[in-house]
Amino acid sequence: MADTFDVIVIGGGPGGYTAAIRAAQLGFKVACIDDWTRADGKPAPGGTCTNVGCIPSKALLQSSEHYEHAGHAFADHGITVKGLGVDVATMLARKDKVVAQNNDGILFLFRKNKIAFFNGTGSFAGKGDAGFTVNVAGKDNAELVGKYVIVATGSKPRALPGAPFDNKLVLDNAGALAIPEVPGKLGVVGAGVIGLEMGSVWRRLGSEVTVLEALPAFLGAADEAVAKEAQKQFTRQGLGIQTGVKITAVKPGKNNVAVEWTDSAGAAQKATFDRLIVSIGRVPYTDGLNAAAVGLPLDERGFVTVDAHCATSVPGVYAIGDVVRGPMLAHKAEEEAVAVAEALAGQKPHVDFNTIPWVIYTSPEIAWVGATERQLKEQGVAYKAGQFPFTANGRARAMGETAGFVKIVADAKTDRVLGMHAIGPMASELIAEGVMAMEFGASSEDIARICHAHPTLSEVTKEAALAVLGRTLNL
Repeated sequence: MADTFDVIVIGGGPGGYTAAIRAAQLGFKVACIDDWTRADGKPAPGGTCTNVGCIPSKALLQSSEHYEHAGHAFADHGITVKGLGVDVATMLARKDKVVAQNNDGILFLFRKNKIAFFNGTGSFAGKGDAGFTVNVAGKDNAELVGKYVIVATGSKPRALPGAPFDNKLVLDNAGALAIPEVPGKLGVVGAGVIGLEMGSVWRRLGSEVTVLEALPAFLGAADEAVAKEAQKQFTRQGLGIQTGVKITAVKPGKNNVAVEWTDSAGAAQKATFDRLIVSIGRVPYTDGLNAAAVGLPLDERGFVTVDAHCATSVPGVYAIGDVVRGPMLAHKAEEEAVAVAEALAGQKPHVDFNTIPWVIYTSPEIAWVGATERQLKEQGVAYKAGQFPFTANGRARAMGETAGFVKIVADAKTDRVLGMHAIGPMASELIAEGVMAMEFGASSEDIARICHAHPTLSEVTKEAALAVLGRTLNL
């Protein structure tokens, strides 16, 4: 006999587990299905983000940054380090421990909120008077029936044509997080978030890294000044960045990978790498969902089509996160998750894509929210911009991390904040002030008149707001 629920969530990533928790908080009887499993056989909810994405990459970024500081920055502080070395196995083990702690934390939250968790793959089996039938196959085998179903199955990496992932030589994000030794030469195809973060990790640990980007501009989605500063800083660190590249061949050998490409001038180039990371985007993971069983259409790319409230064309079925339109970001999925759960409870939630921040956790960090100057020009919007460098900030000087700046753009007439763009230390944390300002319709003067503690990095945001008004205090 099938177990019955008010809400069935297929997928336990940031969108899925958040949807399950919020729905349970609102009084629904909830089930969540997720098929991730750790090497020890224990369930590993959290999706790509927790298992082979956001969390483990930040763990390795932190470890590699400690190593780089010990080798290059500690001397400035009067700290002498002798016999510095890297134990990659220990570093990877710590990363795995951090991931496991997050897995276990999600399972705790499921128990706390009385959510029924099923470790397996969920697929539609049909729809009847009692609701949607969803089958679970895997460690847990079950037949569930739910009034509502939320599809949160996430995404998977897109491979280069003719170069499938083997995660030995040609690596996706999971493979990039598990290289057993530091590669002598590392190739990275794609200068997006994953490519730059993973390239930075292994460059810090000693790899010679070459980044090959197909687009003609580096970080084309970011503010132009931020992108220019980022390319300068990464090049100075030792990342070899080429843009306007067209990959013509990828030939894995016994112990290395030969890559051929044409550069931005059309000249043929080739190199041999010990490992090749391919990070050219992701595609929705809807394989095995059996969407046709309930008449749920998928588009030609495998995405689930939804309206502004994440409702599909099948009443009672919703979809969130990477399987629907919009940026493939964990925090975007979480916001949609809460919105859908609250809508089911009769509330009136709203997700504003304009205030979803983007972050790249390199050093310096890069973060932005809202419109760039280029976008405002293209839209014909009159604006003012203010920029302030970290070189003029006391806390940044004390930290020894003075690269970069914060920029704020505001409407020329109303002074309402339209965007914030940052490159520098802890930009991932600073961007929250820009998000809040935009959500509350604040002006640049509102930010400028808020007291920011001294000395803090956040003062750079205040000074950028003052720069919009033409009255910086420390420059």
